[in-house]
Amino acid sequence: MTTYGSDELRQAVLRANLVIPKAGLAQLTWGNVSGIDREAGLYVIKPSGVAYDDLTADMLVPVELATGKVLGGDLRPSVDSESHRAFYLLWPSVGGVTHTHSANAVAFAQAGIDIPVLGTTHADSFDGPVPVARQLTVEECAHDYELNTAKAIIERIGTDEDAVSMPAALAANHGPFTWGATPGKSVEYAVICEAVAEMALKTLALNPAASTPRHLQERHFKRKHGPDAYYGNARP
Repeated sequence: MTTYGSDELRQAVLRANLVIPKAGLAQLTWGNVSGIDREAGLYVIKPSGVAYDDLTADMLVPVELATGKVLGGDLRPSVDSESHRAFYLLWPSVGGVTHTHSANAVAFAQAGIDIPVLGTTHADSFDGPVPVARQLTVEECAHDYELNTAKAIIERIGTDEDAVSMPAALAANHGPFTWGATPGKSVEYAVICEAVAEMALKTLALNPAASTPRHLQERHFKRKHGPDAYYGNARP
């Protein structure tokens, strides 16, 4: 039997999926991570409805990037596979995508409110409020729902460059999608998105008028991102 996707990619996607329950980002099977091999023209993604405790690397479903066709195995991919594929097709910098139903981020998605920048923890990772996409139309829900979910997010985010500086968005009435250079990085952003959503809810409960100056936001984002970043140390 031919196995699609390298062992390295499959292990990376497996590890990232297992972060979801450990970090409390989803109940039951309400979340998924994928990772892409652009040279091979495919990505691998969590199978639909499989419990995290049962998940193994060889269960991950390989999907052809160009067509969305399942390339092997007898399991169906996550129902969100077409959303993942849309991000990969439009944003070449993306190497991994995560979707969860983490409670605090979902609260903002259900309220239809962007997660505001209320402190430096948020600004360290996201260059502005985490946006919520518009609601889908009746037609968009009836046909190609998962693809249209991604398209609505893409409308809010914009270009590949924009996706680098804002690696998260909320699907309206649904939940967060995050992405990054690797599967691990995409789930890391999911953890951060949930953390800043929880902080924002608590902050707004204490002070509904809370805000953070833009110059402080920029200082914190730029010290971790871009050509002048100076946070952290390179590995030897």
